[in-house]
Amino acid sequence: MIGWLQGRVADPWQAHPRCGVLLICGGVGYEVQLGRRQWQALPPAGSELGLHIHHSVREDAWTLFGFPRREERELFRELVGVSGVGPQMALGLLGEMETAELVRAIVQADLRRLAQAPGVGKRTAERLSVDLRARLQQRYPAASAAVSAEVIALESGAGGGEGPADASRAEVQATLEALGYETLEVHRALRAVAAAGLAADAPVDDWIRDGLRWLSRTAA
Repeated sequence: MIGWLQGRVADPWQAHPRCGVLLICGGVGYEVQLGRRQWQALPPAGSELGLHIHHSVREDAWTLFGFPRREERELFRELVGVSGVGPQMALGLLGEMETAELVRAIVQADLRRLAQAPGVGKRTAERLSVDLRARLQQRYPAASAAVSAEVIALESGAGGGEGPADASRAEVQATLEALGYETLEVHRALRAVAAAGLAADAPVDDWIRDGLRWLSRTAA
């Protein structure tokens, strides 16, 4: 299996939605697929380039996927291990976000951010978070700490974390979480609804209605 290639950039190519580079190594040209962000950062033709490689072997094709950093390749392998996530979707996610941002989005269940990647819908975003959260928290403890810090800040009202009055907050939050939304998503929704002008002492039904409207819009 090929795990690393180092050679000369010969021909950056695009074949929508895929993109990559022809890398000349010892007189042999290897076609390597890249994420959009990585492709845009390629050095000029003729430059030396080294890539960590994920070598995919199927009955009908052998495909090379390249990553400038090993941690990107390892995260790619985690992504394609999730049911319904193929190599192109995984490349799309890595092409949309830096590694640290993508890890945070998965750990925080930031479905709106995940769904901005090509081909990723709400269901897939949810599956990524459910399947990978625990493993990524262990591998990237800084992301887990960031989630905890944000939850504490939102719950304490720091940084504009207003929401319904204390007497109503628990009921509103419990209702939205019972509908399948993550705790962090609910806190963000309540903060956004408050920022839009809903009074803290507004009826519980108003908070639930506006919270659902915000959550539905951001997950679309």
